[in-house]
Parts: sequence; C-alpha cells; structure tokens
Amino acid sequence: MRSSFVPPKPIRELRQLTRYRKAQISERQREANRLHKALEDSGIKLDCVATDILGKSGRAMLDALCSGTTDPAVLAEMAKGRMRTKLPELREALEGRFNELHALLIGSILAHLDFLDGQIEALSQAIEVKLAPFASAVELLRTVPGIEQRTAENVIAEIGVDMGQFPSDAHLASWAGQCPGNHESAGKRKSGKTRKGSKWLNEALKEAGMGAIRTNGSYLQALYRRKKSQLGHARALGAVKHSILCSIWHMLSTGELYNDLGADYHARRNPERQTKRLVSQLEALGHHVTLQAVQVAA
Repeated sequence: MRSSFVPPKPIRELRQLTRYRKAQISERQREANRLHKALEDSGIKLDCVATDILGKSGRAMLDALCSGTTDPAVLAEMAKGRMRTKLPELREALEGRFNELHALLIGSILAHLDFLDGQIEALSQAIEVKLAPFASAVELLRTVPGIEQRTAENVIAEIGVDMGQFPSDAHLASWAGQCPGNHESAGKRKSGKTRKGSKWLNEALKEAGMGAIRTNGSYLQALYRRKKSQLGHARALGAVKHSILCSIWHMLSTGELYNDLGADYHARRNPERQTKRLVSQLEALGHHVTLQAVQVAA
C-alpha cells in the first residue's frame, strides 16, 4: 500500500525549512545539556533551585559568573520575581569551584545558545511566511489534542494539504510507516513490525501523541490507557499516532474540525463488555455482584 509521494514546490520548500529548524532545536538541546554538565563540573547547583537556568534570573547569574563574579550573595541578588523567595537556597547553590576554564566553556556555550535562538527565530519567521497559504490547514490540525502550532507546521510540511495523493487514511498511514506490517506466510503472521517512514513526520506525530495522552478526558488518552495495559507504552503510543494521522487525513480531506469521541467511547460502543470487565474486577476483590437493570423513565 506504500506509494510514492512528491509534494509540490511550496511544500518542499516548507519541508526544508521545518527540517532545518528541527535540527537546530535538537542542537540547542544538546548545547543546553553541555551547559548542565559544565555547571555540574564547576560545583554550581543552580539547576537544583531554578526551574529554568536559562530564564532571566538564571541567565543573569551565568553571565555574571563568566564575567568573574563568584560571590554567591552577589549572584543570588540577581534573582527576579518568584526566584527572590529562594535567596537562601540560591546562595548555597551558587557556592562552587567556578574557575577561568569554566568561564571560557560556559561563556562559549551561552554564545552558541544565543546564536541558535536567533537561527530558530529566523527560520520560524520564514516558515510563517511559507505557511500563509496553508493557514486554515494549520488551524484545523491544532484542534487535535496534543497538536500545537509548531507540530502542525511540521506535519503540513511532511504530508502537504492535498490528500488526493492518498486514496484513504490507510494509504497515508502506510506511506508514513504508522501502521503494523502485514508479513504473512502459510496462514501464519510472521511480524507486525511497522515499516520505516519519514523520521521527521514520526517525530512530529510522537510530540503530538505525547501531548494527546496528557489531555484529560480525550479519546486519545483513553485509547492510550486501553492499549498500554495490553501492549505497553511504545505500541500504545503508536496506536495514538496512527489515530492522529488518520484523523488528519479526514480533516484535510473534508475541511471539518476534529471531533473528539470522548474518553468513554469504547464503553458506550460496547456496554456489555464494559459491564463484564467491571464485574470481574469487583469479583477479583472478593465481592459478590448482582446486577439489576435501571428502568429509564419515559
């Protein structure tokens, strides 16, 4: 069912921008990790007190450290807003063995982070311009639980907006490598391993899936919990990604907003199975269960 797909030039150009932005974001994360490691080596425990060491307060302290200020009391006074309620903890966290080597390394890391932030911002502005003709499609995708602006941009860049390339949602899922394989021989299924698709699309769907399973009361969260108990986290997340992609195909094909089926969809779809499951749970806890139908008033 896997088909070739060559998107039109505007989508190809958008794809180049979103992929390069994603690469820069990944590099920024690696650089931030290097910063944490360098601070750990210097004995500075700022990350134990500040939620974001690259926020306004944390950045001011790091810049001061690189400029030669090492007095914990002076550094702690640079805290702003809610951070000022943690001054005693900050003074303790800022006592370390920060030296010239640390200043050089961390100063270089901070400069690189600033450069990457500028690159990401410039790319985001260029992407916004390229996305202008597809703004309605982006808004459609953002109605799906878990899909934010940047994720929607990345998905559009990978699959485009014309679903005529894919005869059905199953064709799109197969092309994207988001459905189980179907290797069967002599009536026996050999493997359910998914095919390889675009790693960029897979990453965007993973971000959307992780956001969806944190959305309380949604069908996707309920789907994840139901599948996780049977298949584990990875496959349950795969089922959520597949569901999101199929929904995207229908939304882009019809122009309709996402319609959440609700967390109780499976219970409403098969109430007898749900009843048996709940009775079994109660009996396993040592209860004797007697069911009595409730008369619904006319």
